[in-house]
This record gives sequence, C-alpha cells and structure tokens, in this order.
Amino acid sequence: MSKVALILGVGGQDGAYLTKLLLAKGYEIHGTSRDDQVRAFDSLQSLGIRDQIRTHSLSLNDFRSVFRVLRKVRPDEIYNLAGQSSVGLSFDQPVETFESIAVGTLNILECLKMLEHPAKLFNAGSSECFGNTPEPANESTPFHPRSPYAAAKAASFWTVANYREAYNLHACSGILFNHESPLRPQRFVTRKIVSTAVRIANGQQRERLRLGNISIHRDWGWAPEYVDAMWRVLQHETPEDFVIATGHSASLKEFVAEVFRAVGLDWSKHVDVDSGLFRPSEIDRSVGNPDKARTLLNWKASMTMPDIATALVSSELARVSAVQPA
Repeated sequence: MSKVALILGVGGQDGAYLTKLLLAKGYEIHGTSRDDQVRAFDSLQSLGIRDQIRTHSLSLNDFRSVFRVLRKVRPDEIYNLAGQSSVGLSFDQPVETFESIAVGTLNILECLKMLEHPAKLFNAGSSECFGNTPEPANESTPFHPRSPYAAAKAASFWTVANYREAYNLHACSGILFNHESPLRPQRFVTRKIVSTAVRIANGQQRERLRLGNISIHRDWGWAPEYVDAMWRVLQHETPEDFVIATGHSASLKEFVAEVFRAVGLDWSKHVDVDSGLFRPSEIDRSVGNPDKARTLLNWKASMTMPDIATALVSSELARVSAVQPA
C-alpha cells in the first residue's frame, strides 16, 4: 500500500512542490488550508496537480480541528508547512503569527501524542531563528530571533524537540534558509523584484522599484530542491533536526543586479532605497552550513543565487508572454 502524507499548508509554494514530489513517489496526498471550499489552490493548479489530492479544512490554532483531520486521514507522514509566513507582516500581526506557528505546532504534537496511529512529523523551521550569522549556522548554533516570526519559529522548534524527547515521537525540524521559486506570492521581496524588473524591461520605463535595506545578505536556495530535503529528513532512520541551506550568501543588492542583468538593464537606474521600508530589527547576514544534511541525507543544493535569479526571470517572462494577447 502507498504511504499517506498529510501536508498542512498545501496551497503554498513549498506545499505545492512537495505534493508534486510525493505524487511522483506514489504517495496518497491529503492537504489542508483554513477553508478548502473557497481556496483556489493556485500553486497546485499551476503545477497541474490540484485534482490528484484530497483537501480538508483545518485551522492549526483550533485543537479540535487538527485532531479531527489527523484522526480521519491517519497519515504516515505529516509535513507542517502552515502558518503565517511573512517576516515583515509578523511585526504588524505578532499574535496571529505566534498562534498559527507556535500554538499550531503544539496542537499537532498533542494530537500525535494522543492518537493510536502515530505519524512521522516534519516541522518547517526557519533560518530567521538564528538572527545574524557571521559564520555559517549549523544545528548547534544558538538562536537569536529578531522578529515575532522568528520567535514563533524558535518556540515551534523547541516544542518539537521537547515532544520528541519526552514522548518518543518521530518529530523533527528542518531549519530552512531562504528558498525561492516562481510560486512565491507578490508580497515576497524576490517576486516583487523580478516582476517589477520584467515590467520595466517590457516598456514601463517610468516605473521605479522601491526597496528597503539592500545591503542584507541571504542564503538563497531553490524551493523544489528544498522539499526533497524535507522528504529525506523523514526517511532518515532516527528523528533529527537538519539545517537546509546552500552554504553560500549574497546581498539583496547582488540579487537585484542579477535580476536586472537578466532583462538587459542596469539596476541602479531603476531602483530607489526607501528607509520607510526598513524593518524595526533586521538580520544583516544569514548563511547556513548544510554539512549534516549532505553527510546523513545525501542532500546538496545545486542551484545558488545567480542560477535562481535567472530562473525566476525566465519564468516571469514566460508567464507575461502567456497572458499577453496574440
């Protein structure tokens, strides 16, 4: 019989790519969103796989909702990719952020503790938990969260670790560094940069790209590769936490320059830095050390920032071309 996977937050970037990966491996897939009756699941639609999975309505901060779905589906593997996902928005919505991430993870773990059909749990952690990382962060690097989002993810990480030790659950976290794809929503800065650059290159020369702090450095990876790492984490014999990263860091300025280069433009002629877009507290440099994942999971990222910028521009150009009238 095929394995049953439950993907919490199936409608997002990672949920869609993970669904595609697991379908190819023969899994039966169930996915959740807050209201599956009204959710369009655009990311799944764009990958052509919406009709290959079953969806359920689930609110992570509602314990009964979580228990009901887990008892009904009885999954072999659970991937917790749900919760408020924007660092910037977490400063405006800190309570909702903490409840959807930290309380939501606690609800999942409590359900697993109570159910007679325990499942393996992958929890999506975040590099934001580390704060600044002058040296590449590994699984032993102390956390220093600098946003409500990061604080919630740190609480989620330690709750998973506690339940694994206290109740012998097969529960683990992947500490995921930034990873991008064409499925990123417009609110993410990488998608904003790419879509604006393409519009300018297509004739909207008067449009300006407004950005905050472009001197920050990030470890950017490719989302389809990162969901493969998630799957590998749960196939590992013992439940352990893993840093998932490329091991390379680049500045946002370098990312912008690479995107505009891909459309044949000089970024400095089209970009304005707006101090009003700076966050109350910022991470200056973020880079991960993926040696443990390479050694124990045989996983290594093949795409780094320049490849990713080029791929995002190519996808956006194709998307724009597809919607333009003939």
